[in-house]
Amino acid sequence: MLRERTKAGSQAARKEGRIGGRRSKLTQTQRREIIRLGREGRKTASDAARLFDVHLATISRLLSQARLSGRGNVSTGSE
Repeated sequence: MLRERTKAGSQAARKEGRIGGRRSKLTQTQRREIIRLGREGRKTASDAARLFDVHLATISRLLSQARLSGRGNVSTGSE
């Protein structure tokens, strides 16, 4: 019974345009700024993490995804 209610609630939320999971700490604008700073070499991943108050892994993951999607060359600061 609990599973049925949970599943029904999740389906209702999806119909309203919501999906499960945690909200991102970085806005789309912040993500673009981090990628731009990395591409220009003005900030290391560590500097960007401190600037935007997120973990270094968050920045590294974002830069890696940007590199794979072809959004330009980005520097992680470890190169």
